[in-house]
Amino acid sequence: MPTDAPARGLILVIEDEPAIAELIRLNLVAAGFAVRLERDGEAGLAAISRHSPAAVILDVGLPGIDGIEVCRRLRAAQDWTPVLFVTARDDEVDRIVGLELGADDYVTKPFSPRELVARVATVLRRTQRVTEAPATLQVGSIRLDPVERRVHAGDHEISLTATEFDLLAYLMRRPGRVFGRDQLLSEVWGYSAIAGARTVDVHIAQVRAKLREASPIRTVRGVGYAVEPNRAPGQAGA
Repeated sequence: MPTDAPARGLILVIEDEPAIAELIRLNLVAAGFAVRLERDGEAGLAAISRHSPAAVILDVGLPGIDGIEVCRRLRAAQDWTPVLFVTARDDEVDRIVGLELGADDYVTKPFSPRELVARVATVLRRTQRVTEAPATLQVGSIRLDPVERRVHAGDHEISLTATEFDLLAYLMRRPGRVFGRDQLLSEVWGYSAIAGARTVDVHIAQVRAKLREASPIRTVRGVGYAVEPNRAPGQAGA
């Protein structure tokens, strides 16, 4: 499928319903993005490899290789291109599975094209933001570089999605302070409780799983989450 002239970055849309794909394309182009359309998972994976898009809008219910498998293969290959799932299924289990695979956001059909464009722009701002934080943040053995967007646990580099990185960075900039789920949704995702508190819980769980025993994130029951500066190894999940 043709690609529009580049402007704010190339967005790959993998959507098998032509009318929906065209609606997304028109709104992205109007917002200044370049767009490439693909209609199935195999072609989408090939296009990601060939064109290195800034972000991928990925329909879950694709023919052949579905969107879940496309995302699984990307993350297994250590490809952390931002992924936004679009699906007709408004089921929490589907949503959680998508987030656990490393999706950065999730919208359900029918959706507002303007909202989808806004979420794409938010994800891209995360990956392009380099000046708002000190060169390095460190809590315990976790070292985070906001400029290069890299995280290390001791000498081991940790691969995080754009959303996981920003969630960890937000907490690490304010060690010891407790943040509620709604506040994290607003500050990190850029919107309020429309996504549900479960979105935050799943991303926190993913970050903890990747950091393992080095994770400094503490759960404050009934309130939210905080990074504990002096948290002992093995105690991060409490």
